[in-house]
Amino acid sequence: MNASASTAAADVNRARPRSLRIVVADDDPDTVLTLTMLLEDEGHVVQGVEKGDEVMRLVRRMSPDAVILDIAMPGQSGFAVAQDIRAAYYGQRKPLLIAITGQYKKPADRMLSELVGFDHHLVKPYDPEELIGLLEPLRRAPRPGSGSQ
Repeated sequence: MNASASTAAADVNRARPRSLRIVVADDDPDTVLTLTMLLEDEGHVVQGVEKGDEVMRLVRRMSPDAVILDIAMPGQSGFAVAQDIRAAYYGQRKPLLIAITGQYKKPADRMLSELVGFDHHLVKPYDPEELIGLLEPLRRAPRPGSGSQ
């Protein structure tokens, strides 16, 4: 392959969005299933859980690029899980944390989300395109430690 063909191939690889590893955590099984199907259709690798106290085990096993996390979860709240994730990844590459909630809608709830480490706070029902848009910058960035896609 000549130099210009090699450069063109590298440009195509950089332009192609990469697949993300995503954890979906919500106490509603239908929400977990719906989000999993939506994100898999976008080309992502997705695993879901329905209890807050199961999230960290999955995060450690999967090392996700993003965690979509309901705040009101049995076992451990999404606020507590977000704090645990931020503490576990302190000083390292940390996953994008997206809160999804039907109950925590007030400005004070959004501030608390930010304080415990969430990057974004979506209120149910949210626009699926908005959620996908929040993941887009990660898709276009090279995977940390890989030097490329």
